[in-house]
Amino acid sequence: MGVGFHSHSPSRVAGEQDRETTSKLSPGPPTLPLIGNLHQMPEHKNHLQFQKWANEYGPVYSLMLGTQVMIVLSSDQAVKDLLDKRSAIYSSRPESYIGQEILSGGLRPLLMRYDQTWRMVRKLAHSVLNVRVARTYVPYQDLEVKSLLVELVDKPHDFINHLRRYTTSLTTQMTFGYRMPTSDDSRLLEMFDIFESFSEMMGSKASNLLNVYPILRKLPDIFLPMRKFGKELHERERRLFMGHYQDTRARLKDGTSKPCCCIDLLRLQKEQNFSEDLACYMSGSLLQAGSETTSAVLIGFFQAMVIFPEVARLAQAELDRVCGDRLPDLNDVHDLPYIRGCMKESLRWMPTVVLGVPHAVTQDDSYIGYHIPKDATVILNVWSIHNDAKRHPDPRKFDPSRWGGDGQNSADAAANPDASKRDHFSFGAGRRICQGMHIADRSLFLVIARTLWAFDFRRAVDEETKEEVVPDMDDVMGALFIQPSPFKADIVPRSEKKKAAVMEEWDQVRELLDDNLQWKTVPEGLIWRDYDETKEDGKE
Repeated sequence: MGVGFHSHSPSRVAGEQDRETTSKLSPGPPTLPLIGNLHQMPEHKNHLQFQKWANEYGPVYSLMLGTQVMIVLSSDQAVKDLLDKRSAIYSSRPESYIGQEILSGGLRPLLMRYDQTWRMVRKLAHSVLNVRVARTYVPYQDLEVKSLLVELVDKPHDFINHLRRYTTSLTTQMTFGYRMPTSDDSRLLEMFDIFESFSEMMGSKASNLLNVYPILRKLPDIFLPMRKFGKELHERERRLFMGHYQDTRARLKDGTSKPCCCIDLLRLQKEQNFSEDLACYMSGSLLQAGSETTSAVLIGFFQAMVIFPEVARLAQAELDRVCGDRLPDLNDVHDLPYIRGCMKESLRWMPTVVLGVPHAVTQDDSYIGYHIPKDATVILNVWSIHNDAKRHPDPRKFDPSRWGGDGQNSADAAANPDASKRDHFSFGAGRRICQGMHIADRSLFLVIARTLWAFDFRRAVDEETKEEVVPDMDDVMGALFIQPSPFKADIVPRSEKKKAAVMEEWDQVRELLDDNLQWKTVPEGLIWRDYDETKEDGKE
């Protein structure tokens, strides 16, 4: 985790001089000549090291990666003041040789600099994810949660894959116009495998070194096996995204596809004349954003219910009181404050992007007396803010009651002028904030409410010791994006009556699907009904 220093150490003196020559940067851990703090950057669980530094150096501290400056924001107020209020200059991305150039072919919107192409992508995302449009997806969400409940009845031990299928199928409908009805779909498994490798490579020391010392990029692939693997991974991902995009375009043209946002994307591609590769990454990125992150939060919620059974009992008491024998729905949101608290607490307790996605400042700036140089990387230290004991007492306890009286949704909280009233930072900040917050909130609420209504979350029992197995909340996987490492849980219907209700609900919605478990007809209220708009100059 790094090298220790004493106050009289020559290395410490040299390091402090390095930082002070950079026009009064904010304080930070001592550096070494040439490499700065690179030797202290861990590859795994780096959020814990960043939290330690925040506790030692304060809410705004700096790191030196070689000669590159990294500013770490570890308080809600600093995030509000810089990423939100000064978003005009804090919305770009730092260079990411492995992440963007190698793994993404320069095409991944998540890592794009703040330029005309990114603004075009942002405009498309807004048309797909804004508040008005988000309401039209409720039939998809309702159906997919009911499908999830049946999967949990049939194969409860495979709950992680069921959650992934749920979030992915919801997003494939919005993006590509079709459901993903089974959790063993090869495309789903491929996407999650690629994403896990992407996250690991982005957070690796080798990736940092190649950003800091560009000369290392001249090395042949034999000395940079990561680059060769990254190129292969990018090609796998490009083929996957391109397959989704071209298949959907073909179905839209022959009239066999359901409406989806690819209609808007096809229009935009025709107007702007951008490449097929960019188009497939624009649509594929919407798929990733809507699937991996939401499923990771839900996996965290399931883990919390196993570790903190008293929370599940209180939640179930509220559900029984309000909903009785019927399945909860979105009309119950305001009558289920503890369930809303479970949703907020899930986003706080196990955030997916623990250090945010790095921002970059596009001009010199200053804050609370410290210099922030142009092109500095700016980190939103989500984990530290979420686990600040002053902000959230006993932060590693999963406690939905801490949100009593807070009726804000994620978008309301993010826009609240009082930074201390923001509930979580899982969706980022500023102009780079996730535009799918409304959809994610509804998806989380429905899964949390309905799974707690239908099931008990029990601890698995060790076959040898016969003792209950409590999952380790600190055992996480991933780097840039994290989620709990796989754990066991015993998920069982609360009663035969509730089990029967789950099956009956699925039988009813199953009537809306064809033999391939795709929608027979488009649910009422959906947008994108004008298929003809995709035809080229009326010739089709």
